[in-house]
Amino acid sequence: MRADGHVPGRPTPVGQDARDALRRCARDVMEVAEGIRAVSERTSTALLAPPLTATARRRPRSGLAAQWALLRALTGRRGLGCPAVTAPGGMGRFLGAAGGVLGRESLTALVAVTSLRLRIAAVLVDHPEFVRDPGMRRLTEAVGARDTEAVRALRALFRDRGAQRALSGLAPLLSELLAVRALLDENPCHTDTGWALAAGRDPSAGPPRGAGAGRPAGPERGEGAAEAVDLTDQEKQIIATEGSFLGYLRNIEVLSTDGRVLVQNVRGPDGTVRYVVQVPGMAPGRPRNDSPLDFVGAWHTLFTTDSPHTRSILLALADYGIPRGAELALIGHGEGGIAVMNLAQDEELNRAYRVTHVIAVGSPIGNSRPADPRTWVATVTNQHDIVPVLDARRADSLFDPHPNRYEADYTGPAREFPLCHMLREYIEHLRTVVPGVREDVDEALTPYRGPIVRTQAYRLKDRANPPEGYPFLTLPTSSVPTTTGPVDVPVRYYDSSAVHLGFSVDSDAAGGLLPDVTWLTPSRVGRRALAVLSLYEHRCTTIGPYTEIALSVLVDDLWRPRPYDVAADLLRRVDLRHTGRYVVSLAVAGEEARVVAQEIWGQPAMRMTAEADLVGPDILVGSRELGLGVQGRLGPGVRCPQADWILYGRRGESTVRTLVRAHGRMRLHRGSGLRLRLDTGAAEPLAGPLRRLGVTTGRPLFALSCPQFMFHRSAGAVLPR
Repeated sequence: MRADGHVPGRPTPVGQDARDALRRCARDVMEVAEGIRAVSERTSTALLAPPLTATARRRPRSGLAAQWALLRALTGRRGLGCPAVTAPGGMGRFLGAAGGVLGRESLTALVAVTSLRLRIAAVLVDHPEFVRDPGMRRLTEAVGARDTEAVRALRALFRDRGAQRALSGLAPLLSELLAVRALLDENPCHTDTGWALAAGRDPSAGPPRGAGAGRPAGPERGEGAAEAVDLTDQEKQIIATEGSFLGYLRNIEVLSTDGRVLVQNVRGPDGTVRYVVQVPGMAPGRPRNDSPLDFVGAWHTLFTTDSPHTRSILLALADYGIPRGAELALIGHGEGGIAVMNLAQDEELNRAYRVTHVIAVGSPIGNSRPADPRTWVATVTNQHDIVPVLDARRADSLFDPHPNRYEADYTGPAREFPLCHMLREYIEHLRTVVPGVREDVDEALTPYRGPIVRTQAYRLKDRANPPEGYPFLTLPTSSVPTTTGPVDVPVRYYDSSAVHLGFSVDSDAAGGLLPDVTWLTPSRVGRRALAVLSLYEHRCTTIGPYTEIALSVLVDDLWRPRPYDVAADLLRRVDLRHTGRYVVSLAVAGEEARVVAQEIWGQPAMRMTAEADLVGPDILVGSRELGLGVQGRLGPGVRCPQADWILYGRRGESTVRTLVRAHGRMRLHRGSGLRLRLDTGAAEPLAGPLRRLGVTTGRPLFALSCPQFMFHRSAGAVLPR
């Protein structure tokens, strides 16, 4: 702590004042919205009241005039726009849709959008780096428009499945998004729970119906299932054999986020066998699969204790054979922490077992109370972790603190998200930054500190949803070890955007960028070759979301180069092609992506930060670290097949051939609308090759765009040359 009382890593007093002021304003604005909603409800009730209807029949002149005045107050442009809440029945639904038909938005919805703007601003005071997130960018663009345009843009955003994947990383605003989605729902009869969330009250009936808790990618109607599975030999070597707080957290890290949970027996110091359930969370940007540990399931897990996630865990406990009355500890990270807290609230579970401990790490468990008041509840949160902002008691929330629980809210050394939410970071912080917290929790877990007697993993399933990307991305995988841990290949990309810029370059200059081997030559058309600058925005992949910028050169067949073989290759299946693109330089905005590119695909990758917007016709990509920017507008284009392709790299003295299969709608454009910019001081590893190719400032020959597509990259095949 500094002499001025400021703790390093925490918001400055000025930042705290600004955040608190924005939070208070958001609360005040929401109170105004609630008042308007109450007026709308009373007005619509009066309009449809039987006495007024009877008066209108008896005295049409005065009665109809009164009804007309109320109707204008509800739907008029200078009134309430349209009722946020209407009386039930057909007429109520008609009035609720009247404003939308007339192109008007309710005053309540407009005020709610204003509150959302203030909440976003409060979150960004502490997390300015989050502006780079593609989902946040689309959200801020929507709420930054004029009021009526913002409401319509938000409605479109909630209906866009691609945007939902991008919004899956917006954990700090999820509760606000749910509440506002409820307010903007065209059905005005399903907003009560959403209003409770927006106003800071505990929801009374599960997820907000108006918010469409299951709507990000379809209704969540899974029954839940659990299947006992074996751990791999490598995992068995890492799983803890002695019970401890860090040991249980490391077990959760081993499980990753592939839909598994772990149940263990531990023999305590008193000789009694107790049981520990360990539940991982949902990593930002991870794809949905047939497991309830996905973004769609998270909406339900957050707002209702009865979800496919919790039902699946209960089935796993039943299969494990825990005797009735046994003592049980529940430990979870992220979404897993929410799930274990939901389990602790289950009356039936508490009748079957004695739930002694609930520990949530990096989880927004809010004011939830376990069914058994004797249950010890602990939460461990990093102040830079934006996921626990969903917790109504955090600084950016509108709720009051909840007493009678152990809470450790510390300041970690890293601010970058999602790094600060990763469990490995929490484990390191508990070991080095806040060892006192680890000691406190270990002391509370004394009955569960002893030798592990039995370990069983369960894969949770959701029978309602097919795997994400089905059927294109449902293919067999294998695990490949890397320095950052095992990676499943092929690497699957569930939601990406791409723009490929083709430049005609001198063939000798292109050959100078290739490895110094005689059999690797650029594909020539006369004295010219083709260089491709590929820009990617990967929003949802099996190695996390990241931005990618790659420079490659088209090369001939490594064994039998033929003239114009590139054109002939377009008629061949991708796995039978002779030519491909040699990756000269690669920059990615993710550590795991960098390691995979280097160690599996043999590509010279570096890590960087970049901003990319490749979804619409206006293209914007920029990286200060690389000194590179691409900006412009795509003109008219023609549909062309989604081209699979071959990528080449080098690993030692061998060439690595990677097959890429894609599925999407690609368009071919003239490159005149786009411009490449290189800073004068920019050098290696990307600006240097571009300068040697003569591509410094200028427009590409053509551009291939695909605003949304899926693809997968195989493990690199090592060629003997």
